Amino acid sequence: MKILMLSSGDQVPSSRFRMLPYVKHFRDKGHNCVLASSIPQKYDWYKTIGFRLSQLLKRSMRWLHWYQSRWRRDDVVVIDREIFDAPDIDMERRFRATTSRIVLDLDDGVFLRYPEKFEKLVPLADLVICGNPFIEEWIKPRNENTIIIPTCVEMAQYPPKPEPGTSTGIPRIGWIGTTGNLRYLQAASGGLRKLAERTSFELHIIVPDIGPLKEVDLSGVKVVHQPWDKRREVDQLLQLDVGLMPLFEGETWDKYKCGLKLIQYMACGIPAVASPVGVNAHIVEHGQNSFLARTDDEWTENLGQLVESAELRKEIGAAARKTVAEKYSIEANFPRYEQALMQLCQQKSG
Repeated sequence: MKILMLSSGDQVPSSRFRMLPYVKHFRDKGHNCVLASSIPQKYDWYKTIGFRLSQLLKRSMRWLHWYQSRWRRDDVVVIDREIFDAPDIDMERRFRATTSRIVLDLDDGVFLRYPEKFEKLVPLADLVICGNPFIEEWIKPRNENTIIIPTCVEMAQYPPKPEPGTSTGIPRIGWIGTTGNLRYLQAASGGLRKLAERTSFELHIIVPDIGPLKEVDLSGVKVVHQPWDKRREVDQLLQLDVGLMPLFEGETWDKYKCGLKLIQYMACGIPAVASPVGVNAHIVEHGQNSFLARTDDEWTENLGQLVESAELRKEIGAAARKTVAEKYSIEANFPRYEQALMQLCQQKSG
């Protein structure tokens, strides 16, 4: 197959985890897979030329990608969420007119931001790859051709934590993510404050800019900031003993999240405590491969169990890694991805 993947950019999580790792696998299986990234990255702009010229450059590059795709006669074009973070679908329609197979990959509730746009865009696709069942539930009434492929990690890139569950010093609870999502720590902050009164631990925040954390009440909690480094991301995760993934139950957007950071912790054999929101409750088997927490007392109790018992961390961490390897890894899901595209090509050819 000739496959074109329209990526949002190598710094955008949706592309980093749902496109880039699969390119190598498609190529290794003999497919001609081309990755075309947004320049500048979909949600960014170059300060040197300003916002407007940056947007013009993005659209100019996508025109180039369209011409190249038309010349190559690609069999299938896979779009990461949407081509532009804007209300129009002009470029998607252009690819639709010259490519016989369009696949839309959705890992978040982006349709909540541009509802009118996605009411038109979703039916254009021959196949919609949904990151979780909640996204598929929204898509199905608009396009019945769907497949669920969770956001995954490549197990080869996520070695298990050395001597999992043990620590030579104060246990480290950790959270990794983008600066804009630091606000989610509010959901666990009460439990963390109570835990700090009960036992010693460090809260490691792996994020580019920790500034917004000042809006979260973590009084009494020892916070350590580790600037996020793409090249060292896995090494930074391996320094943790327990992972955090709090979300807000009242926010519709959170229902559609794909649980990436939870999967990252678990892939390293690091047990986690997460809010039972959206797919988190599907990934976590409470008390088996990680824990779920809703109230302050539940956060305190579940985090406390893990912080205070290295043996429990080891046991839960091993089960967590096994879950990711079997259900949430690139290695486990690539065959389904390849088969879905091959079937699509065969159907359209027929």
